[in-house]
Amino acid sequence: MAHTKSANPDQFILPDLGEGVHEAELIKWRVQVGQAVDEHDILAEMETDKALVEVPSPRAGVIAALHGKEGEILKVGSVLVEYKGQGSASSAQAATPAASKPAPKPEPEPEAEREDAGTVVGQVGGDLAGMTARDGKALATPAVRRLARELGIDINRVPGSGIGGRVTEKDVRAFASGGARTASAAPTRSAPTPAAAASASPAAARAPSHTPAPAQQAAIPPGADTAVIPFRGVRRTIANRLRESVSTAVHFTVMDEADVTELDSLRRKLAAASGEKVSFLPFVCSAVCRALADRFGALNATVDDKAEQIVQHRAVHLGIATDTDTGLMVPVIRDADKLGVLEIGRQINAIARSARDRSIPREQLLGSTFTISNVGSHAGRFATPVINYPEVGILAVGRVREGMVTRDGWFRVGKLLPLSLACDHRVVDGATGALALAEIVRLLQEPEQLLTPARS
Repeated sequence: MAHTKSANPDQFILPDLGEGVHEAELIKWRVQVGQAVDEHDILAEMETDKALVEVPSPRAGVIAALHGKEGEILKVGSVLVEYKGQGSASSAQAATPAASKPAPKPEPEPEAEREDAGTVVGQVGGDLAGMTARDGKALATPAVRRLARELGIDINRVPGSGIGGRVTEKDVRAFASGGARTASAAPTRSAPTPAAAASASPAAARAPSHTPAPAQQAAIPPGADTAVIPFRGVRRTIANRLRESVSTAVHFTVMDEADVTELDSLRRKLAAASGEKVSFLPFVCSAVCRALADRFGALNATVDDKAEQIVQHRAVHLGIATDTDTGLMVPVIRDADKLGVLEIGRQINAIARSARDRSIPREQLLGSTFTISNVGSHAGRFATPVINYPEVGILAVGRVREGMVTRDGWFRVGKLLPLSLACDHRVVDGATGALALAEIVRLLQEPEQLLTPARS
């Protein structure tokens, strides 16, 4: 949806914050009435789907009115901010009463940014807000700016490939790999936030992720018997999506265990040879891709209930359910069927890291055709996962455990990986679901073929 401008030049209309988005939740105002702002200053933090977005000011001026309360759902095209007439930032500041002026901000370094601890996905730019990169200053998310500083890169020199010339993480890393660094851009001496460290440090990417605190947990005030938690933001989005899935898809679940003793030996050899930490999950992803690509394309599908159609997909775009401090996100590995195990593992680390530090682009949260939920990374064996509607299948992966394994009349202690496959019974028959899970189990028990991509 194109950005709609008001006939009144002093009114800023809430733009489309992403393809197909018609409304957004106002999370936090970053300005107040009477405050002078410059062009590109952040006005508000909005949430759409599972992404937080910074909304920048399209012009300089003084804030006359703010429309909307924090926690309120605002429609795209409604008035968000009103300014006090047209004028430059300097004249606007002069007109602002001293009592209402915010404390003066220190002049930042060229590549510095307003600190937000990595909590915001991106900044609206380009056609989405009637803005483009200009005056030699890059448009980029806070997390991308931190990454540039850690890599010693002047972000204003990085060509942006995003909307309106926005600089992405990929742009910064590509620029860094070319060896272009600035002499003055030394790494910051202050201790980085966890999000910044995860974005900049390869070691952090390989480290086991922490178990996030439950998003709904809150401290009960002393002397009180209850605590009230606003049902909003990511938690409300998750609730709406789950309710839609349960109300629409007809769930059934099949469960089995795979003997991954040989796979465990193979992944250890692969880790030693590559110098990277390799978990079971990339192999599970590879097995799923091969099963869906070779025999069970019925599970690599989405449902268009309005058109009463089932859409089967050739490419496997894997959604990887990821726990974050604010709730569950499902970032997507596109064309996972064309990736080898190591590349899948790297992408899992990258998307999980960017989902947790909220730097992931909204478009990377869309378009999955099948989802994997690694519930065993915390605890538990089997599960009854809820389908990531409009997909028709989701695989829950449990925690590997030691158990008795029998084969050809012999028994031994081996490693068992619990698997739970949930399907939409409207699309997938019970026999098809059971056979698909059996194929995934077989592939995990014959792991050598998983090292190469399912499709070239």
